[in-house]
Amino acid sequence: MDVALRQTIDRVRDAAARHAPLRIRGGGTKDFHRSAPRAGEPLDMRPLAGIVSYEPSELVVTVRAGTPLAELEELLAAQGQCLPFEPPRFGPGGTVGGMVATGLSGPARASVGAVRDYVLGIEIVNGQGELLRFGGQVMKNVAGYDVSRLMAGAWGQLGVITEVSLKVLPFAPAETTLRFVCSQADALARLNAWGGQPLPLNASCWVEDAGVGTLYVRLRGANAAVEAACRTMGGERQDAPGVADDWQACRDQRLPWFAERAQGHALWRLSVPQTAPVLHLPAGVAPPLVEWHGGLRWVQAAPEHGDALHALAAQAGGSASVFIAAGAFGEDAEAGFDADPALAAIHQRLRQAFDPAGILNPGRVMA
Repeated sequence: MDVALRQTIDRVRDAAARHAPLRIRGGGTKDFHRSAPRAGEPLDMRPLAGIVSYEPSELVVTVRAGTPLAELEELLAAQGQCLPFEPPRFGPGGTVGGMVATGLSGPARASVGAVRDYVLGIEIVNGQGELLRFGGQVMKNVAGYDVSRLMAGAWGQLGVITEVSLKVLPFAPAETTLRFVCSQADALARLNAWGGQPLPLNASCWVEDAGVGTLYVRLRGANAAVEAACRTMGGERQDAPGVADDWQACRDQRLPWFAERAQGHALWRLSVPQTAPVLHLPAGVAPPLVEWHGGLRWVQAAPEHGDALHALAAQAGGSASVFIAAGAFGEDAEAGFDADPALAAIHQRLRQAFDPAGILNPGRVMA
């Protein structure tokens, strides 16, 4: 056991003995999020960094939690491989542990799966300072209750992630983006129709600019499949070099739609079935930005619209939550979360099992 890991374990054990909360932190790139911890003694995970093993032929990489995400993706790219779920950046310095703990995925999420779908094994330090390992480096090692994937999206509240094994995939042989000028209703209808066909859909984004709605659809796959889809789907092909940068801007919320959020408005995340129709937002709320083939609707709204957004999402069979509060660490971050009683009870029992003293990233609800 090396020095960095031993120091991490000792810090957790000491905090547990004193009942002192710990604020687990990597690069701090997601501190804006409502689930990010606000209090506690800082536990910096960045010293616990490095590639443990990488087998390109096996499509598996094992990394320590403090490893910079950019470093991992550079390593994979050199072998023609990637993290297909496109973890968002939101800023420089993000770490692999933070990527897994937050469980956030990018534009391709609806087509390729989420972060948790690529976690094969994980090593954590629980709230009592015990070093635990779950899963392995192959899918067949996953048996029983899949604790490895449970850590994805737990925001560190179930354990301090120290090491993770991830499944990676090769880059797609071909990629292109199609552009369609259409209304939100038309975009949703098109996406639903295409979703039932054998098309290499990878990501989509509908946004309205100056009253004009535009749908962008990214195709990825074999050359023949992408070319055939272009002929079938129509639209205007976008092959300019800057298109890839636009998708990265969408991933990291750097598009003008995000940047132009009015003061006093929160960024809401509405997760609904892909088949959900256009949501009739409250008066004064601008049209959403729609991702994940209709399954993710980003909405900018003032705090007084919160109840209406919760109701709209629930009626559509989904949920609504504040992603970025209206003000820095605003109180609406807590009010803007649908807490399902059954899930909250499960969460509480899990926390009791993994962190009985409640010292790991306390305060916020788990995502």
